[in-house]
Amino acid sequence: MNAVSLAVNGIDYGGWLDTSISAGIERQCRDFTVGITWKWPGADVPRRVTQGDKCQVRIGQDLVLTGYVFATPIRYDDASISLAIGGRSMTADVVDCAADNRPSQWRNTSILNIVKALAAPYGIAVIGEADAGLSLADHMVDPGETAFESIDRLLRMSRLLSTDDAYGRLVIAEPGSAGRASDRLELGYNILGGEAPLDFSDVFSEYVCKGQRSGTDSDFGPAASEVEARVTDDRVARRRTLVLNESGQMTTDIATKRVSWERENRISKALETRYEVQGWRQANGDLWRHNQIVRVVDPLIGFDRDMLISEIEYGLSEERGTITSMTVAPPEGFMPDPPEPERRAKKAKGKKGDAFEYLLPPNWEK
Repeated sequence: MNAVSLAVNGIDYGGWLDTSISAGIERQCRDFTVGITWKWPGADVPRRVTQGDKCQVRIGQDLVLTGYVFATPIRYDDASISLAIGGRSMTADVVDCAADNRPSQWRNTSILNIVKALAAPYGIAVIGEADAGLSLADHMVDPGETAFESIDRLLRMSRLLSTDDAYGRLVIAEPGSAGRASDRLELGYNILGGEAPLDFSDVFSEYVCKGQRSGTDSDFGPAASEVEARVTDDRVARRRTLVLNESGQMTTDIATKRVSWERENRISKALETRYEVQGWRQANGDLWRHNQIVRVVDPLIGFDRDMLISEIEYGLSEERGTITSMTVAPPEGFMPDPPEPERRAKKAKGKKGDAFEYLLPPNWEK
């Protein structure tokens, strides 16, 4: 049920003693490493896998990655041989390789179609789980940028997320689109360990977005060349101002939504917490998945709320067995249109439960 298999060129390889498979909602390509060690003289060296081979990784019957082999490290000494295979999702080519489209500019084209055009030269299919039908007046590839850097610039301005799926496709996603986890993460029940830096050094009291757009006969001068939006956050007691200089065709509406998203995203990142649980599956047999909503009950850190699994890693070692490591964060910071902080009530004195109600809605329901 939990055996990891690697299929390369129609041949399945198993029996791995060390495994790491990781994915994340803000990562464009998941990756894997599998390894095995045996003593001399041991078994024959397994049939060699070649860098660039297309592969699939499964946990039991569940497909978790479709991509390519990138590395085949080998190490040996007078007592043993260690062989490993590492690879990444097909979308790695979008991350690594240049945006070399001709033409390299789009006008009045939907976000989804621009992303498809940027991914097409590398044979990557694009799936839209979020509303990416909004048309942009203009998007141009910057010289030297990768396909992903151009996609990221496009999506960031539109407050959308992109990741990959088990089939190696690029997915324009929305928070929680993978559904809700059936199990809770609960201290004293299934949490083996947790780590929360609770670092608010990247949180500010005021966010400013500045940009410009091409002028027209009816839209010119400062209205086009000096686009600006500001939003404050009274949850930060002293003045701390961050200015975002954005490229692309900026409008006041886009700039306003951009700073609102930035404000909530930074609070969410400040509350990111990493948890470990035993095993890779929940009680109902489903794998833990990134982009799922999970209830976190952790009175030691102060959580009793729904969180988003933003990153996940399936690990296997001889010392610890199967371990799932996951990073969770409040989903509000990933939403295209986060709720306004002024609508949130202050936490009542003496009230038990979540320690961060003054920062975020106490119950976020998908």
